[in-house]
Amino acid sequence: MTNKTHRLGWIGMGRMGTPMAELLLKNGCDVSLWNRTRSKAEPLEKKGARLVDRPSDLGEVDVLFTMVSTGKDLAHVYFGENGVATGGKGRIPKVFVDCSSISVEESAEIRRKLADLGAAYLAVPVSGNGKCVKAGKLSAVASGSQAAFETTKPYIDLFARAGVSYVGEGELARICKIAHNVMLGVVIQNLVEITILAQKHGVPRHAFLDFMNNSVMGSTFMRYKANSLVNLDWTTTFTPELLRKDLDLGLAAARKHDVPMPSTAAAREALQAHFGAASLRPDPQAYLDLDFAALLETQALLSGATLASENVPMPTGLEVEH
Repeated sequence: MTNKTHRLGWIGMGRMGTPMAELLLKNGCDVSLWNRTRSKAEPLEKKGARLVDRPSDLGEVDVLFTMVSTGKDLAHVYFGENGVATGGKGRIPKVFVDCSSISVEESAEIRRKLADLGAAYLAVPVSGNGKCVKAGKLSAVASGSQAAFETTKPYIDLFARAGVSYVGEGELARICKIAHNVMLGVVIQNLVEITILAQKHGVPRHAFLDFMNNSVMGSTFMRYKANSLVNLDWTTTFTPELLRKDLDLGLAAARKHDVPMPSTAAAREALQAHFGAASLRPDPQAYLDLDFAALLETQALLSGATLASENVPMPTGLEVEH
């Protein structure tokens, strides 16, 4: 199958959606785009995308990809006023591929509605951020119809270049992504704790994180966050509010299935302290819109530590692939 076999649609031009859709275009795919803020999609129009005026204009594509913030947003662009599947009237895409992070219950309800309309639905949440997309290190996990997965995998492979894992039917990919982001929350909280611990004993942050990155405990995530923690670069890749949403999804899933998660509960409460600290700032929301690595500032505040950029560039491992 060539990359031009199907007409593709894309909804969601955020920090993740834009570079993902751009890779489809770079590989010769036929892509039509809709974004709530049209100006965010216009740069891709110059790269060959067709912009449409409303989600319902994407009813003619074969495969629709979505990357939005919440399950409510997803349901609206699918079924709301001027939604892609508005009232089930007329043509709708054969396959809906959602790359967002939403709850299992929200995803299951959307799957039921699309099945009633005769459309296949794949849950394909991704692991990484916009920089990972550009560096070819984004990965994905997929669940739903295996036939639909095989049809769309060549396109998913274009943006999830680190690999996509098919885990089965239904919403299994959703629980995988929720578990993934639960670990993200626990790891970042522990990382800022031990980084401040080392700093308060006199170890420069760059030296400590270099040691950690070279140890058996090092990871891709730790390596690309080291520069932020050393130089206090809070350029947004993922916000504390989105992390809180995912930790709450994980804890809710755990309660439903009687799985104790004490580490997750502790990380969730530590994250809440960040929201309290933000309320003391002149513009709390602007601060909460910064990257979740800014949790280092809250940990420093609680620990009586002073933070300053060390001005030591740290390799991230996210050099852009060409």
